[in-house]
Amino acid sequence: MEQPLAPKTHGQFTQRYPSLAKAWEEIAEAGRQGPLDAETQRLVKLAVAIGAMREGAVHASVRKARAMGIETEAIEQVVALSASSLGMPSTVASYTWVRDVLDKE
Repeated sequence: MEQPLAPKTHGQFTQRYPSLAKAWEEIAEAGRQGPLDAETQRLVKLAVAIGAMREGAVHASVRKARAMGIETEAIEQVVALSASSLGMPSTVASYTWVRDVLDKE
């Protein structure tokens, strides 16, 4: 699986703060330990990004999910599942962020 390129600002930030970048990667690696497969982990991370209303994280999660071969329908189901917890305005906002990435394909 080839990871999509991170945004330019991410690279600038990690160059400026390499110890934060290292700590961030160690936290991410620790979170990957467990029984969930990589695709499920990615969809969970998308759901967390949606729930936290983090547009950039939603964009990144969708890019990474598509790079892993996760189908559009699974990504959109995560958005649909969020409706009962987040309500329609937040869900629709999240859907637009998902579509931002999918529509560029």
